[in-house]
Amino acid sequence: MIWFLIVLGLLALVVVYDLVQRKHAILRNFPVIGHFRYMLETIGPELRQYIVTSNDEERPFSRDQRTWVYASAKKQNNYQGFGTDNEMELSPNYLVIKHDTLGHPGTATETDPQWRLPCAKVLGGPRGRRLAFRPDSVVNVSGMSFGSLSSAAVEAMNRGAKIAGCLHNTGEGGIAPYHLHGGDLIWQLGTGYFGARTADGGFDLAECVRKVEQHRVKAIEVKISQGAKPGLGGVLPGAKVTAEIAGIRGVPEGKTVISPSGHRTFSNVDELLDFVEKVADATGVPVGIKSAVGLPGFWVELAERMASEDRGVDYIAIDGGEGGTGAAPPSFADHVSLPFKVGFTRVYTIFAERGVHHDVVWMGAGKLGFPETALLAFCLGADMIAVAREAMMAVGCIQAQRCHTGHCPTGVATQNKWLVRGLDPTDKAARLASYVITLRKELTRLSHACGVEHPGLLRADHMEMLDDHFGGRSLRDVFGYQPGWEIPSEQDAAAVIADMQGR
Repeated sequence: MIWFLIVLGLLALVVVYDLVQRKHAILRNFPVIGHFRYMLETIGPELRQYIVTSNDEERPFSRDQRTWVYASAKKQNNYQGFGTDNEMELSPNYLVIKHDTLGHPGTATETDPQWRLPCAKVLGGPRGRRLAFRPDSVVNVSGMSFGSLSSAAVEAMNRGAKIAGCLHNTGEGGIAPYHLHGGDLIWQLGTGYFGARTADGGFDLAECVRKVEQHRVKAIEVKISQGAKPGLGGVLPGAKVTAEIAGIRGVPEGKTVISPSGHRTFSNVDELLDFVEKVADATGVPVGIKSAVGLPGFWVELAERMASEDRGVDYIAIDGGEGGTGAAPPSFADHVSLPFKVGFTRVYTIFAERGVHHDVVWMGAGKLGFPETALLAFCLGADMIAVAREAMMAVGCIQAQRCHTGHCPTGVATQNKWLVRGLDPTDKAARLASYVITLRKELTRLSHACGVEHPGLLRADHMEMLDDHFGGRSLRDVFGYQPGWEIPSEQDAAAVIADMQGR
């Protein structure tokens, strides 16, 4: 009886509060009951994720896509039975891979447990960088900073990159201790130059050289912009700038850090190339750029200068507007920068028309971490792909879409110590590696189905986009590619095939 009176009293207090408060009209009109509305709104994404939506409806990744990543990461059965449940003929822009009728006899690569799949080009080779190399994997982990991701998630990805033999991009937050577990790094330098930053926020070349010599940095990436928020600098609130993060980023502890929207060391293509050459000469490693695609003027000037001068970038990473981020205004995430297929092909065409596309290693990013979308990138001329949210899912992300709140329930995108403790870096490292290896396996098998040895040898004619009127066009026709643009030079093709076969 006493418990009943206590509950009744609490309900009465809630009723009184709801009736007198003025912030929420629903609660004033519907005391007590109105709270259920907010509860349901809070768990709405989870209800839609697990109960309401079909296998193909959820965004940004469907249940089918997430299931494939989870099963691949856990080495579970990632097949499906009974055939496709997709409406192929009536779905606009539906991708179809056009296999070779006689197929491919297969090679020793199909018995390799690692499914090693090296890049078709030598990164830094055309420009003679001292530490040029052929990346061992065409599938690599994209830039995600410590701070945006938890320490455990970053460590899991680096350990997993070592197991899978792929590259791990640090993100623009600098090289953290969690990046130093054996995986080879691409060190990303954003507008804040974190890790190689002067006291006034400029670039410190000497510190950059020291970091490269100290750590497993295989390449440097100058981040101009990313697909989800191009032209927008990041803000790290002072409350999140712990002593650890301050030390890694080279900023004062407890003070808000604002990353500029543009670089201080260069403001045009000419200055960018000077910066790239200076860093490459000082460190010896290849230097590339990462950018979303908007107005074409920058890319035209870059291609023309590379066609007429000795200066140039070693690789170009094109990030599609559908790419992810820890936090961005909806107007930027939804409407700024072109999606990958459109942006990549426009830039690639500019370089191909000027005959310098073979001098660059091309990397694609933006929801490419699945066999068919990755294959699309290779058919369009990409030499490698970078995966971010797919890698997050491999280490435990459930697409709760709480990255911007700091309350990621799986400990992937949060600094909450209680939540982070639930993510075991060793276990998740194995899952990340299994996902990368499985994706390489699928890319190899699809390439063989198309009659070629390596996905880098696929042509734009190997894929077709169906429309919703029982028709379709090859990628070559859709994007206006000339024959041969999308494949590497004969020398590069022969070299990568020999490398794969151990000759």
